[in-house]
Amino acid sequence: MQLYSEHYVTVKAERFVNKVWCLDNSVGESLIENKLVLPNGCFNLALITGNSIEVHTSKAKYQMNEGVYFCSQMTNKVLVNIQQKTKVTIIQLHTWALSMFPKYDLSNFTDSIIKIDAAELPFKIQTNSNIEIVLNTINTYFETLSDLNSEKNTIEKICEIIRLREDEISVSEISTALKSSQRLLQIKFKTATGLTIKKYIQILKFRKSVDQMVNSDLEKLKLTDIALYNKYFDQSHFIKKFKDVTKTTPKTFDPDSYFLSHKR
Repeated sequence: MQLYSEHYVTVKAERFVNKVWCLDNSVGESLIENKLVLPNGCFNLALITGNSIEVHTSKAKYQMNEGVYFCSQMTNKVLVNIQQKTKVTIIQLHTWALSMFPKYDLSNFTDSIIKIDAAELPFKIQTNSNIEIVLNTINTYFETLSDLNSEKNTIEKICEIIRLREDEISVSEISTALKSSQRLLQIKFKTATGLTIKKYIQILKFRKSVDQMVNSDLEKLKLTDIALYNKYFDQSHFIKKFKDVTKTTPKTFDPDSYFLSHKR
């Protein structure tokens, strides 16, 4: 049995959904503990069946029994313990996905998890649905959402500008590109994501550097190269920011302790 697996949606649905990933300990007879997850700028919708998982964020410890849970943006690493006979299916939503539902104010909602009623979801899904049913449901709903909203809203445009820019961009430059005030953009972004624009940029930069470390030979690729490539001031600055999130240094970072995205 493979504990961690990734599954991908259609190109059209991928506008809002990054991927679907599973943590499957459904036939396991023992607790899987002290696994870690890094922030990546996405929201997660978790479907839990079986016993439970325990999640430690920088703010609180959550005991998540069978049900549906909404996980906010995370700004630090998260520790996960998975009970035996438990499976978690996680729908990973892009940063701007929740902005399609303007009734939600996420200004003060980061590093947090809440249990929700499945009936509140805009699509019908069971916690014990197999991955094929989950993917079909997600594809159908988000393809339709994309068709109904061909124009990108402000949050999606901000994220697109940040992601397409090779070097680091300032809020001032984003406001100029969108012909909008910095203050208005900051308020809209914080309401829709819980993050400031600057924090979002920092998270993306951090994840890019981690992915580069994991997918490279650190014996050949120096930390200075990674730091400069990802627009940190220098190696010391990179190490400090790395420790802020992971509580460890790049040299002692153990990828096997983490659930990291597969290279696509």
